[in-house]
Amino acid sequence: MYFLYNIAVYITYFFLQIISFFNPKIKRFVKGRTTVFSVLANTISKSDKVIWMHAASLGEFEQGLPVLQEIKKEYPTYKLLVTFFSPSGYEVKKDTPYADVVTYLPIDTVANAKQFVSLVNPALAVFVKYEIWPNYLSALQQSNIPTILISAIFKKEQIYFKSYGSFMRKALGCFSHFFVQNSTSVALLKSIGRTKVTLSGDTRFDRVSQIAGQDNVLSFMKHFKQEKQCLVAGSTWAEDEAILVHYINHMKPGLKCVIAPHKIQKQAIENLKASITKSSICYSNLVAEKSNNFEVLIIDTIGLLTKIYSYADIAYVGGGFATGLHNTLEPAVFGIPVLIGPRYKGFKEAEDLVAQNGILVAKDKTSFTNQLNKLLTNPELLKKTGVINANYISNNQGASIQIMDHIRTLL
Repeated sequence: MYFLYNIAVYITYFFLQIISFFNPKIKRFVKGRTTVFSVLANTISKSDKVIWMHAASLGEFEQGLPVLQEIKKEYPTYKLLVTFFSPSGYEVKKDTPYADVVTYLPIDTVANAKQFVSLVNPALAVFVKYEIWPNYLSALQQSNIPTILISAIFKKEQIYFKSYGSFMRKALGCFSHFFVQNSTSVALLKSIGRTKVTLSGDTRFDRVSQIAGQDNVLSFMKHFKQEKQCLVAGSTWAEDEAILVHYINHMKPGLKCVIAPHKIQKQAIENLKASITKSSICYSNLVAEKSNNFEVLIIDTIGLLTKIYSYADIAYVGGGFATGLHNTLEPAVFGIPVLIGPRYKGFKEAEDLVAQNGILVAKDKTSFTNQLNKLLTNPELLKKTGVINANYISNNQGASIQIMDHIRTLL
């Protein structure tokens, strides 16, 4: 299986190179990897002490950020390297102040892994959540480099726990310690002999708590919202927007709505705006002082959503009618009710908060309308629902503290 894995990696990358001629995102994926080794050679010297964190994309970077921030604070003499698998993470965070070097992770071949680890020679490697790359992990183990997996979550359906998954189980064996989100993950790891496991929880709780405590003032949102109630719909897909637009076009005056689509291609934004009959404007055309003239604001840029949530009285998180739910913790931390679509299974925090009635599930246009109107017309219910969410996040903080306690024993 390990031999087949390596063949599959080469074949996959070969086809990605071909597809890159026709797909801008894949082009960035491929092109970004062509300069990694030269960047590393020019920015990391043999005398540097390096700590390496790897994240698949933007969400995983945010998940690992509380740990990265603490590392930067406690180990200022170390050079911090962050790598990404996805362009959507790299493009947004390539200039993050919390890392000294940011690159893509070269494709997981034996040669790439050996060259990468030789160039970087990290004192510690930190992988976030799902990132299990057998060749990199093997190279790290062969060099006796402590390697930890943080905010990990495992399910019995994964290859590690199948009869044919021996080579991936071996890859897991390269980690020196696991920090996992739930007791199921602890039990699954122990069932395959991985006992160096700590049930620490999810660092995303620490991250969203940081976000809630930062300066979230946005002048355009203050002018747009005024003193009215505000619904913020974040990370929406076309399927979510069909539900939202139906509601917006029939809503009574007095409610302000913000829609921040997951994808912000020009044509999709234009189609969304054209489907809304209420007065609407895109962020790119907005003059803050005049924003109160509109009922709907469409966010056609990235990087603002977490702050916009702080102005919401109710949030809708997209993906639940489409490909899979986005981050419900980002709005929930502000102590507001959250609405989602029906596809939320496998997202632990959503499952927990649905059970506690902090997150409400809309199955169609009618149930979305009914649940939203119920919250908007019942201040006591709105507040009670929001408090459930705020308390849930408060009670689940602290994963970063446990991870840092362990890191201190390694450095």
